[in-house]
Amino acid sequence: MSCNHCVMQVKKALSAMTGVQVEDVQIGSARIRMDESLVSRDALAAVIEKAGYQLTSIQ
Repeated sequence: MSCNHCVMQVKKALSAMTGVQVEDVQIGSARIRMDESLVSRDALAAVIEKAGYQLTSIQ
């Protein structure tokens, strides 16, 4: 992500996911809480990639 438009795109994509609570999205990072019984890490990565970005790590 390189601008505020990118931040909004990622925030919008993550917010639309069931089981994901967006805590903070900034240029270059996003902090979320996710219910792993409702959403998988692979699904999370797929949504981010569909929005046009690349997931670099999940902690």
